[in-house]
Amino acid sequence: MLTILGERRARFCDRVSRRNFLRIGALSLGGLTLPDLLRAEARAGITDSRKAVILIYLPGGISHQDTFDLKMDAPAEIRGEFKPIPTNVDGIQICEHMPRLARIMDKVAIIRSLVGARDEHANPLCLSGYTLAERRLNHPSLGAVLSRVFGPRDPAIPPFVDLIPKTQHQPYSLPAATGWLSPAHAAVKPNEGAADDMVLKGISLQRLTDRRRLLEATDRFRRYVETSPAIAGMDSFTRKAFEILASPKLVEALDHTREPQAIRDRYGTGDLRVQGDAVPAWNHHFLVARRLVEAGARCVTLAYGFWDTHGNNFGYLKKYLPMLDQAISALVEDLHERGLDRDVSVAMLGDFGRTPMINKDAGRDHWPRVSNALLAGGGMRVGQVIGSTDRLGGEADERPVHYRDVFATLYYNVGIDVRTQTVPDITGRPRVLVEGHEPIPELVG
Repeated sequence: MLTILGERRARFCDRVSRRNFLRIGALSLGGLTLPDLLRAEARAGITDSRKAVILIYLPGGISHQDTFDLKMDAPAEIRGEFKPIPTNVDGIQICEHMPRLARIMDKVAIIRSLVGARDEHANPLCLSGYTLAERRLNHPSLGAVLSRVFGPRDPAIPPFVDLIPKTQHQPYSLPAATGWLSPAHAAVKPNEGAADDMVLKGISLQRLTDRRRLLEATDRFRRYVETSPAIAGMDSFTRKAFEILASPKLVEALDHTREPQAIRDRYGTGDLRVQGDAVPAWNHHFLVARRLVEAGARCVTLAYGFWDTHGNNFGYLKKYLPMLDQAISALVEDLHERGLDRDVSVAMLGDFGRTPMINKDAGRDHWPRVSNALLAGGGMRVGQVIGSTDRLGGEADERPVHYRDVFATLYYNVGIDVRTQTVPDITGRPRVLVEGHEPIPELVG
C-alpha cells in the first residue's frame, strides 16, 4: 500500500486530522480500488476532449438578497445593510462587497430565480441536481457520469476528483454518489485536496526545495515499480495503478505551490480555519481545481466556507464575501487567459437561499423557495442575469430555473444532450440523466 501523506495540522470539528493522502488500493474511492477504476475506464473508452466542469459548493446556503439580488426598494427589515454597485455590464448590479466580480460580469451569468431546493443542509443537490431526500432515486453525480461517459483524458489523472473534506455536519461532505453507475466511477478524493506536504517514498514536498529533488524521489519510486517482483506478478490494471502513482502528474496537479507567486496571490489565501460545521474558506482550492482540469480531470468538486448565517449575517458576509469574490474572480479570469473558457464550465451553487425577513439575531434563516447561482465558461452566453424574484426576494416571479436545468446545461456544455441522450447503468439499461429538464436556452440556445 503506497500512501502519500501530509503533515499533521489542526483538526476538523469532528476530530479528523487535516492530512493529505492518496493511497493505492482504496484511494478514497468508497472501497473501490484504483485498478477497479481503470478497468471501468477501459470499458468506457478514452477521449482527449478538453471539456470539463468545476462545481463549487457553498455549504449552508448563501444569502441571495445580499449577494446578487439586492432589494433596495424593500423595507429595511428585509433590505439589509448592503448597497449594490454597478458592474461592467450595463443594468446589472451586485453587492458592494464583490467588486472583482463586478469588473468581470461580462464573463459570468447570474441566475436569480433558482428553484428546486429543500430545507436540508447537504451537498447532493449541488453535485447532481437531486436533493438528499431524492437520493433514493439513485441518481449519480455529474462527475461520476463524466467518468463513465468519457473516461480519463490522461491515464495519469483521474477523470473525477473531489476536494470536499470531511465536515462536522456530515451531509455537507457526503461522497459524490455513483448511483446506478458502477462504484468504480466514484471520485478520487484527496483528504484535504491539496498537496501541502505529500510524501513519495519517504520524501515530503515540504522537504523538496526544487523540481530536481522531486524528480529524484519519483524516479526512485518508478524504479521500485519496474523492479518489484510483487508488482510484476499483478494483473495489468493493478500494475497500471502503480504506474499512475509513479507518475508525478497527479501529485503535481494537486500542488498549488508550483504556481508562480503572482498567480497564487491573485487567488488569495482566504481563511484556513474551519468555518462553523462546514469547511475552511480555502482560496487555493480554486487554483487546484484549475490545475486539475488543465491536467486532464473531467470534473472537480470543491466546497468553500460556511454560509448558514442565522446570526450576524452582515458582519459575517462583510468578512467572507471579499474572499469568495477574489477566489471565483481569479478562477474565471485564469480560465479565460489560458484559453479554457470555452471548454471548462464553472457552476457555484448553495443549499438554498435565505429568508427575506432579517431575524432578531441580525441573521437570515433557511429559505428553499428561491436562491441564486453563478455560471461561467463552457462556451455559454454570459454577461447576463436570468430570472428575477419578487419585491421582497421571496419567490421566483419571472423565469424560474430548476437546479436540474443547471445540470442539464452543464451536461450540454461537455457534449451530452440530456434531451436525446441516455447513459447505460451498471446493467446496460439506458437511463435518463435529468428527466423533464433541459439546457437553459438563454445560455446555450
